[in-house]
Amino acid sequence: MHKVLVATDKPFAASAAQQIRAIVEEAGYECAFLEKYTSKQQLLEAVADAEALIIRSDIVDAEVIAAAPKLKIVVRAGAGYDNIDLKACTEKGVVAMNTPGQNSNAVAELAFGMMIYQIRKQFNGASGTELMGKTLGIHAYGNVGRHVARIAKGFQMEVYAFDPFVDAAAMQAEGVTPVGSVDELYGKCQFVSLHIPANDKTKKSIGFELLSKMPKGAMLVNTARKEVIDEEGLKKIFEERKDFTYVSDIAPDCAADLAPFAGRFFFTPKKMGAQTEEANNNAGMAAARQIIGFFEHNDVRFKVN
Repeated sequence: MHKVLVATDKPFAASAAQQIRAIVEEAGYECAFLEKYTSKQQLLEAVADAEALIIRSDIVDAEVIAAAPKLKIVVRAGAGYDNIDLKACTEKGVVAMNTPGQNSNAVAELAFGMMIYQIRKQFNGASGTELMGKTLGIHAYGNVGRHVARIAKGFQMEVYAFDPFVDAAAMQAEGVTPVGSVDELYGKCQFVSLHIPANDKTKKSIGFELLSKMPKGAMLVNTARKEVIDEEGLKKIFEERKDFTYVSDIAPDCAADLAPFAGRFFFTPKKMGAQTEEANNNAGMAAARQIIGFFEHNDVRFKVN
């Protein structure tokens, strides 16, 4: 009997956890949960006899992989997988997967929730502005980016996107205007929504030079990763552009340094993009089904290492 461990410092919603257990046990596997753990040692002990692991934002590094000699597969219930040490997984013969697309609508809706909160002056009673008729740039047109575009059209925004890996005709078919460069995207758009992964090419790639190209009333919306922001550049744009605002699904490390600019930024206390009941259910069930597909049919469609 295969043992599946669901290890989540930030647990799934109760309904999602129930459905994960049901899927796993219906396949004849054992399902165990480690939730709200307070130390890495608890995780190291829990993975000792696990053959499969489902995580959310939990860190699976080389030490965790080494502590799990039976582990065959780890699935991150979500799109990003920079919290998994892919090199360590590959060296130990562990398949790493994500669940692309399952959280996309939740993340896109959060982006607009933060946009509206900020342009309405954080609901402090002062007069704000509206999204209708404004220009929105989507930086990376993947699953989340497509949902952002769909919602933006409902607000009657003018939508542009940059993604060298997506065919321009596919964007145009969805009512989005493709642009040829990052500089062009930021130069055209008052609002830019970030959906790039955090990797060697993108970390600290969003800085002062790029942000300074944005039109008056600029807002950067980050539901991606804090690591893609050049924080020195972020502080500089706040200092030099009183019209610049920033909303993010996770606070930058320099958050305390931005205190003088209160009212011009908003950060969720924890990463909240996937924190809906629907996203929990979708990602959790997808992770469980991918594990079963892997063991039963050697299905590795969503392998990322």
